[in-house]
Amino acid sequence: MRTCWVLDHPAHVRLLAPFIRSGQSNDIIIACDRIEVRNLLESADGILPRRQKMWVQRVIGSAKSIKALRRINQSHNFMATAGKDGSGAIERIVVIGASLELLALKNVIRLGKIKSIKHLVYISDTEVNHIAHKLAIKECTEVVLPTHWDDTIDGGFLAKVSKSSNIIVHRLDGLHGHVHLRPSQRPNQVSDPPRAMVRRLIGDGIHDDGEVIHIPEKVWDGLIPTFADESKYAGDAWQLTQQLAAHDCLITNSVTLASEACLLGTPTLLISRAQRGFLSRLEQDGHPLFIWNENCEGEKFEQKLTQFLCGIHLTDALEPEQWPNTKQQLAEILRLKIID
Repeated sequence: MRTCWVLDHPAHVRLLAPFIRSGQSNDIIIACDRIEVRNLLESADGILPRRQKMWVQRVIGSAKSIKALRRINQSHNFMATAGKDGSGAIERIVVIGASLELLALKNVIRLGKIKSIKHLVYISDTEVNHIAHKLAIKECTEVVLPTHWDDTIDGGFLAKVSKSSNIIVHRLDGLHGHVHLRPSQRPNQVSDPPRAMVRRLIGDGIHDDGEVIHIPEKVWDGLIPTFADESKYAGDAWQLTQQLAAHDCLITNSVTLASEACLLGTPTLLISRAQRGFLSRLEQDGHPLFIWNENCEGEKFEQKLTQFLCGIHLTDALEPEQWPNTKQQLAEILRLKIID
């Protein structure tokens, strides 16, 4: 079925890439105009097929309401026009935490411009994105959530969609990283001094407020840092996750990159106040994740840092969990046959 794919975050590009490849040549893409999403899509030759695409503004900073309304109108017009381009009717939209496109699509349907769109799929693994959840529940026809979803911090979202007779709830047994990553062979020896990837966030994301903690230089003292800060990474955007496995450790504010690094067996120090169900699952499954959720100071922080530094040398003792076939699960939900 002809699909509109919404790519709002760099992790969403990586997650949905295998499904876009397996989709139809007349599919369309709505992409958020942020540096890291642009870098991925503009260097995607041989990775992603060329598709009709429109860029929309990121709804952050001042005048959010105006930006949101403009984005809804842009998406609305783009989808309405695409449905008349002779390439066939749009039947589905797939979003990851991007409820504005669901609102735009609903407007298209209400106005009678496209009557063929029957499937509105909302994917999430971020419980605290309450605004997006609240908007999505009014419009979506299908919701995809991981089995480790923490409903104690989701604002009642799971309870509401589970009670709805109009929404199908799908559950994935795995993290989003299980979809687009592949088990990696870690180096047998740790470099001397160890090589650390450092990724600091700007902190202007929709749910970054109150989560991002400043990471001082002392945290990577004695390590060889490679900086991959948000919007400043100079390397190949598609090779970022491969670089995680090539380094001895990761120091970051990013919960997404932290989860990916842990799945690849890279010891990770996550400095963030973020709460996510997938962080609890990573800890329960024994992945090398060290979380600090306060300012980087004091004796307790020094103890956590010491634990992390010691953990860099103990990865050979890890017994990784069996890699779940989350990609195939999601492919079946999206009614696609994966082409790799």
